[in-house]
Amino acid sequence: MNDRITLYDPVEDKPREECGVFGVYAPGRDVARITFFGLYALQHRGQEAAGIVSSDGIRAYQHKGQGLVAQVFNEDNLSPLKGHLAIGHTRYSTTGGVHMRNVQPYLIETLYGPLAVAHNGNLTNALTLRQLLLSRGVGLYSTSDTEMMTQILGAPLEVWESEGISAETEQNDPWIGRIRAMMQMVDGAYSLAILTHNALYAVRDPHGLRPLSLGKLAEGYVIASETCALSTIGAETVRYVKPGEIIRIDENGVHSFEGLPAKKRALCVFEYVYFARPDSLLDGQVIHKVRHRMGMKLAEEAPAEADLVIGVPDSATPAAIGYSLQSGIPYHEGLTKNRYIGRTFIQPDDSLRKLRVGLKYNALTSNLEGKRVVMVDDSIVRGNTIGPLVQLLRDGGASEVHVRVSSPPVKHPCFMGVDMATYKELIAANMDVESIRQKIGADSLDYLSLPGMLASISQAVGFENSYCTACFSGNYPIEIPDWLFETERDKYLFESMWG
Repeated sequence: MNDRITLYDPVEDKPREECGVFGVYAPGRDVARITFFGLYALQHRGQEAAGIVSSDGIRAYQHKGQGLVAQVFNEDNLSPLKGHLAIGHTRYSTTGGVHMRNVQPYLIETLYGPLAVAHNGNLTNALTLRQLLLSRGVGLYSTSDTEMMTQILGAPLEVWESEGISAETEQNDPWIGRIRAMMQMVDGAYSLAILTHNALYAVRDPHGLRPLSLGKLAEGYVIASETCALSTIGAETVRYVKPGEIIRIDENGVHSFEGLPAKKRALCVFEYVYFARPDSLLDGQVIHKVRHRMGMKLAEEAPAEADLVIGVPDSATPAAIGYSLQSGIPYHEGLTKNRYIGRTFIQPDDSLRKLRVGLKYNALTSNLEGKRVVMVDDSIVRGNTIGPLVQLLRDGGASEVHVRVSSPPVKHPCFMGVDMATYKELIAANMDVESIRQKIGADSLDYLSLPGMLASISQAVGFENSYCTACFSGNYPIEIPDWLFETERDKYLFESMWG
C-alpha cells in the first residue's frame, strides 16, 4: 500500500515551514491534552501530520497520524496518553516524504528506557549520517533525518568513540553526554523536544536557526517552537532556548547545559517575513509589529500613486497596514480568503483546477471598482499565485494594480528546514524584476531591499542582530555539501535511493 498523501492547496506559492515542536512537564496535569492544544496553536507550521508521546515515569505512550491536529486526535486516543510529561510534533515534510513512517515524534526503546524525539529543522549531512548508521547495522524504518538523530541518541556513547566522538556527561544523567555526542555528529538546523521516561529536554543548534522557547506553568514547564503556543495553554514565557544549549526539565526543576559552544547567530529571517504567527514573540517583539515596520519601510523604498492599499490575506495584512500608514494611502480589504480550501485532501477536477486562485480568494468589487490599487504580499516564491491575483483584482474592477513585496526576491533554495523550492522553480532566480512584472501582469512591481528588511527588524525589536538570509542573499551560515546543491535537497531522495 502506498501511504504517500497529498495535502492539496490550489494556490501553492509560499515557502513551507517543516514543523512545530512542543513539550510539557507538569505533574498532576493532563499533559496529552495540554500538548494537543499546544500543537493546535502551532498548526500553521505544518499540516501534514501530528503526533504525541507521553510518559508516566515508567513507560511511554504514543499516538500519531496524518492530517491536521484536530483530525489526528480525539477524546478516545488522547485519554490513553498517560503521564506527567509529553512531547508533540506537527509536520511539514522536508527530508523524507509524506509517509506515515516519517510522522513524528519518533519513539524507541533504549538501555535507559524509552526515548522520543520531535525535530524542527533539517540536517545538511543526512546522507552521511544515514550511510554511517546503516554501515553500523542500525536498521532504519523511515527516510527522515529525525530518526537518524533518535538512533544516534539511543546508542551507547562507546559506539561513537571510533568516529572520534567523545562527549562529557553529567552525574546521574545518561542523556546529556548522548545529546552532546549527537550535536557533534549532526550539521544543520535543529530545535528538539526530547522525552525520556522521567525528563524533558530542549535542544537548539549552535546557530539558533530554528526558534525554541521556554515557558512556565503553575505545575511545571513548557517548551514550544513559538510563544503563541505558550500563551494558548496559559504558560508564561520565560526565555528563548539559547543556540547550542541543552535544557533539562524534571522533578528538580530546570537545568541548563552547554551542548556545543554557540556560533554566530543565524535565526531564519523568514520567521519574521511569513512563518511565525503574528502574535508570537521573537527577540522580545511581537511579529505583527515587525511586519508592520517592514510595510512602512517598503512604502519609503517603493512608493506608488494609488487610491488604496490592500494586503494578500492573511500574512501580508500587517505589512499592508504599515505601507498605508507610511504612504498616506487608505487601507481597505480587497480580497477575502477561504481559509479551509488549502486544508483538503480532495483533489479538484480539471474544471475546478483551472479556477485556481478563485478557489481560495474572492475580490471585493465594491472596494476595487475604478481604483488604482497597491497590493502588498509578503513574498513571491514560484510566482504562480501573484499573477492570477493581479487578474482577479482587474476582473474586480481595479484600474491599476501595483504589486509591492515586503521582503527581497527569493533567489536561493533553503537547506536548513524550509521547503523553499529549487533554483529552477524560484522565479526570481531566473527572471529580473521587470520580467516578473510583465509575467504577472502588474502595472508596477517592487520589493523591499535586503538592507531595508534587516533595518526594519532592528527598528522593531530595538537592537541589531544577525539572521540567516540565505534564501535572499545566497550567503549560507553553514557549509552546504555539494550533493545538496546537486539534488537541490530533494526530500524524496532517500525514497528514490532505497524505496
